[in-house]
Amino acid sequence: MAGLELAVAPMHRLCKKAGAERVSEAAAKELAKELEKIGTKIAKEALDFAMHAGRKTIKAEDIEIAARKVMGK
Repeated sequence: MAGLELAVAPMHRLCKKAGAERVSEAAAKELAKELEKIGTKIAKEALDFAMHAGRKTIKAEDIEIAARKVMGK
């Protein structure tokens, strides 16, 4: 699982925050991998919105709109 951008420790905390008593290392790594995929999709969508608006900078509102689109909200 080399190459993960997200640290594994926060994944353990997220699972525990969701109510898990115990979280395996493999589960934490898998969560990091999946969140990176989702995050990358959101970032790409946000970049499209920024470029469409004639900007090179992604703004918070681009992320918000992209997240709604990617997550289907």
